[in-house]
Amino acid sequence: MRKILNTLVTFCLITLMASCGSKANQQSQSASSERTETVKVRTITKTTVSRKLDLSTTLQGYETMNIAPSMTGRIEHIFVEVGSRVKAGDILIRMDQNQYNTTKLTYSNLSKEFERIEALYKSGTVSQQTYDQTKLGIDQTKENLEFLQNNTFVKARISGVIAAKNYEDGELYGGNPILVLTQIHQLKAMVSIPESYFPLVRQRMQLKLLSEIYPDQSFPATIEIVYPTIDPATHNFQVKLKIPNQKELLRPGMFVRTTIELGEVEAFLVPYQAVLRLTGSNERYVFINENGVARRISVTLGQRFDEMIEIMTNGIKEGDELVTVGQAKLVDGVKLKIVE
Repeated sequence: MRKILNTLVTFCLITLMASCGSKANQQSQSASSERTETVKVRTITKTTVSRKLDLSTTLQGYETMNIAPSMTGRIEHIFVEVGSRVKAGDILIRMDQNQYNTTKLTYSNLSKEFERIEALYKSGTVSQQTYDQTKLGIDQTKENLEFLQNNTFVKARISGVIAAKNYEDGELYGGNPILVLTQIHQLKAMVSIPESYFPLVRQRMQLKLLSEIYPDQSFPATIEIVYPTIDPATHNFQVKLKIPNQKELLRPGMFVRTTIELGEVEAFLVPYQAVLRLTGSNERYVFINENGVARRISVTLGQRFDEMIEIMTNGIKEGDELVTVGQAKLVDGVKLKIVE
């Protein structure tokens, strides 16, 4: 009997709590719908604007290579210093030559042996198997000799300037690049652009770079690559700039600014303070007057023009009334009292 009574008491408490919660929720919704906020509104219209992007970035050598052999060993001699200008094909480093010289001697002896075996094979004195084994041996030795030659006498693969030197003659090469070679007669730069501009940015667009070091000059640049994906964390995409630098006034590591002109477009411009941000996120939104009721609309921000900001959304059309004063007190569905 006691168990039955306890069960009935528990059921009644749960029913009572649910009823109270439901009533509280209904009261909250009712209060929200009955609540009225006084606001000012502004009719949204499209405006013709000259759209441009102001960007900044850091210059890099168009190509940069870490110079090092594909095997460890003692460095006999480094032929360049930091700042040395080199051409593609120049010898930069000579590693220990013992293994190379030994393999070179072995290849010379095998070449003579192969000539003898080849003559005997043609006369029918030695078998096909002996000929094939000898040829395989000399081919493998030749390949090994070419590998050792390339990694004993390390050459530059591009023309450029030595930007770093991490070893001295006689040291044992262990893993870090011995030299760093970079190009400065031609530079590149990576810039991040908001995803909303993706349809407007194209390859081969011409830009001008500005540097505080040269306040009276501008430097030409071209958009070489528009990367095809959007970063989901930042909602930006990358663009690679190609920058001719024959006079070498610009250098890798310099900070520069540029402006991308995107032409004239029709855009919704609203007062900057009318746009709100959701706490704890980067989501932006505004409120519009919809038949006397506040409606929250998510927006994406575009270019700013002094106190006005461009907004992009599918939820707003020309002629809608934007709440410009009192929007911070609003929630979706609140009744509005419009004042002048």
